[in-house]
Amino acid sequence: MADIRRWTAIRAQQLFAVVSLTVVGGIASPAVTQTPNTLTAAERAAGWRLLFDGTTLHGWRGLGYDSVPTSHWTVVDGAIKKIASGAVAKMADGQPAAGGDLMTADAFRDFELAFEWKVAPGANSGVKYNVSEELSMAKAANHAALGFEYQVLDDDRNEDNKLANHRAGALYDLIAPNGRKRLRAVGKWNRSSIVVRGRHGEHWLNGRKVVEYDLGTPRMDSLLAKSKYRTIPGFADRRMGHIVLQDHGDEVYYRSIKFRELSGP
Repeated sequence: MADIRRWTAIRAQQLFAVVSLTVVGGIASPAVTQTPNTLTAAERAAGWRLLFDGTTLHGWRGLGYDSVPTSHWTVVDGAIKKIASGAVAKMADGQPAAGGDLMTADAFRDFELAFEWKVAPGANSGVKYNVSEELSMAKAANHAALGFEYQVLDDDRNEDNKLANHRAGALYDLIAPNGRKRLRAVGKWNRSSIVVRGRHGEHWLNGRKVVEYDLGTPRMDSLLAKSKYRTIPGFADRRMGHIVLQDHGDEVYYRSIKFRELSGP
């Protein structure tokens, strides 16, 4: 009888390990593979919703446009694909069709965003947030968003790897990811999340918190003063802002883009 009880206890522990949930940046994700672009009952109960339905670009548009620049952005095999600049369709005059960053139609303030991404060899992109469309159109060129950026990069091949705060998972040009970072090989899906509540922000990569910051602190003010954003008035102001997928000209894929609003301390 004691042997049976011991075996039952061990088996229960094994089964629990298979079905247990792992909290990644606040989102509970099954240890087993979840179908992309879906929500579990637990996620729905926790207030999560999809920003990408896996089939269409409903709810998105080009920054500065009324619609999606479809020569640059499309949906392939359940993922949003940024078409590489060299593969963009040409217009009648031989010039490539206009592109630019892809932006949520809605704006958000305090939130948690989870997403999966993978890049082609050598690719560079990013997920931007706290984005003002008006500020971007006034201060940036080529329909590019101005906002905090979660860097998406092939760390091995892209030349942006020369700066630690330009590598995958970084708060771009401000804070490098810490030593807990684990990046998957090119062609494999990475799981990321961004948390923004008040003046506090976090970046997560494959289950590990790799960046943490607080706006308005001496540390953050000093980093901003040394960054490429230092000449842009109001850049770091907290606002109702859009979430943006960056058009950096390279082939990149995004899927399972999940969002929930946060409130309280």
